[in-house]
Amino acid sequence: MLLSNHSGFLLECGTDEAGRGCLAGPVTAAAVILPQDFENLILNDSKQLSEKKRAFLKPIIEKQSLCFGIAHVFQEEIDNINILNASILAMHLSINNLHEKPKFIIVDGNKFKPYKDIPFETIIKGDGKYLSIAAASILAKTNRDLYMEKIHEEFPMYNWKQNKGYPTKEHRAAIKKYGITKYHRKSFRLLPNQLKLHI
Repeated sequence: MLLSNHSGFLLECGTDEAGRGCLAGPVTAAAVILPQDFENLILNDSKQLSEKKRAFLKPIIEKQSLCFGIAHVFQEEIDNINILNASILAMHLSINNLHEKPKFIIVDGNKFKPYKDIPFETIIKGDGKYLSIAAASILAKTNRDLYMEKIHEEFPMYNWKQNKGYPTKEHRAAIKKYGITKYHRKSFRLLPNQLKLHI
């Protein structure tokens, strides 16, 4: 059973990101403030749930949260500032998009930078411990997946609809065959032997 609150503050925000290990597309973050009496027996870390369960939970979180924010940081910025900084930036931007200012921020993982003057705590595997981080992980993942399905229509040969930009054998084979697109992260090792890739 996931816990509802870490800090004791009423307006506690959980934040998480999705797409950090992908070869293409944005890193996407979400921030969620849940009411303190929020309960859901299915809600868990998005990686532990099927696509169907994530899709089921998305509108529940959006409707029942006090507020939520979503933000994408795209591949050009990832290449510019590196994936760690881009992930933290996405989380900051998602918190910016909340219409209530949180009193405390709980972050999945062990890396974060101060956001304004709000106290925060990083929590390793926090998406499996706290409801608000789990909710943020669901919204980050589902919103990023929707974006990848949209750009799949432009470049169907990479099958982003299925692999969502992750480094599957199929995705890497398509990069080897067709080269890269404007959505690929040029700072990432796109093929096992980078020398064969002409950027």
